[in-house]
Amino acid sequence: EQVIGEPSRPVLTRNQLRSDGDMCIYALTVSTMELKNVKEAMTDPAWIESMQEELLQFKRMDVWVLVPIPDNISPLTLKWIFKNKHDEEQTVIRNKSRLVVRG
Repeated sequence: EQVIGEPSRPVLTRNQLRSDGDMCIYALTVSTMELKNVKEAMTDPAWIESMQEELLQFKRMDVWVLVPIPDNISPLTLKWIFKNKHDEEQTVIRNKSRLVVRG
């Protein structure tokens, strides 16, 4: 697991980022572009991390099981949804990726 920053230091929330320098460093870790497809997402490290978080959430919650496809059933198709989350001042504060079933 890769940890950014000092592991022994507590994690700060956005409200705790009081200095302009801290907020600038935080802002560099999010993408301001809202994407349309996975190909675009795979070129941006911030979106790759967001997608990894979504997949890890499936694993943590134990809601994803890969099974063989039965002959008489069509598999469900999936789609990634990409959204930027904004604060009150419309500054991008988080990149949110969701893996959803089509249909």
